[in-house]
Amino acid sequence: MRAKIEWYVLYHNPPMIGRRHYRIKVLQALYAWFQGGEDRIEVAEKNLLNSIEKVHELYYLQLSFLLEVIHFYGYRLEEAKTKFFPTPQELNPSYKLMENLLIRQLQENTDLSRNISKYKISWTEEQEMVRKVYQKIKTGKDHQEYLQSETRSYQEDQEFLERLFRKYIAKSPDLQYYCEERNIFWYDDFDVAAIFVLKTIKQLTPGFSSAEPISSVFTHDQLDDPEEDHKFIVELFRKTVLNSESSTALIDARTKNWEIDRIALTDIILIKMALTEFTCFSQIPVKVTLNEYIEISKQFSSQKSKLFINGILDKLVTDLTVEKRIIKTGRGLMT
Repeated sequence: MRAKIEWYVLYHNPPMIGRRHYRIKVLQALYAWFQGGEDRIEVAEKNLLNSIEKVHELYYLQLSFLLEVIHFYGYRLEEAKTKFFPTPQELNPSYKLMENLLIRQLQENTDLSRNISKYKISWTEEQEMVRKVYQKIKTGKDHQEYLQSETRSYQEDQEFLERLFRKYIAKSPDLQYYCEERNIFWYDDFDVAAIFVLKTIKQLTPGFSSAEPISSVFTHDQLDDPEEDHKFIVELFRKTVLNSESSTALIDARTKNWEIDRIALTDIILIKMALTEFTCFSQIPVKVTLNEYIEISKQFSSQKSKLFINGILDKLVTDLTVEKRIIKTGRGLMT
């Protein structure tokens, strides 16, 4: 089950990206589970967590590729000086991109270097792909305007690096193909990881320390932490599986004019996940759950299915509220 996530949606809604993407990963794992792909829930959970860890790896891979392209850029600047007949521009090139303040921060960041080593990321065998991206950057209008600009500020460097990454790396078909060939999990995750990189670039500040963990910039919002996210992922998956029969009964009661085995499996799973959140996650407001699964249905279901899911969930919320089966506390009390 694959659905390419719309770049526009991700780019303009970054605050919801973490938990929404986790829900999508759980949806994919549940789809495989209910299709009979794995009969041991512990193994299925391990595979689910591994697929999420791969998003982190892909994030560092994209950042690493950005730095590799910049390194190649610098190498070509120096190489051009050794030509038999270098031009005046080649003898006295602009080092403005090499001196970009955010690039310097990324190059010097110990957390980034550690994770690149951890995931054994290397571009030694992919220099042709690096060269192609470098060539597009070098001849691009954005690059020329950046070099010619007489202003020099952190904001200018930040805005240019964001454009460079979004235009030449996040949309590189060669890099996307490379990632998809390298790992089956990365077809759906490429754009998500790219948004995390853009979020990192946008959130860097002049005072960002080389010793500061770069992962803290992109992984979670202020209300979440890694342990809570891990717990959320595992519980949502396991409780949706364990409550599957009772959820089916609830859905069946509200779909008398439908044969439940004719409803798309993806739609059924989305409704079951929402039911699990309604009844088992007291800290998540009902409205948040409704909004999240309706948004996810736009990516994975048809227009007709989206309306069906919306209508069924509204009815089920009413039923569960009357039966006092929805109990919310803390943040879950928010409307």
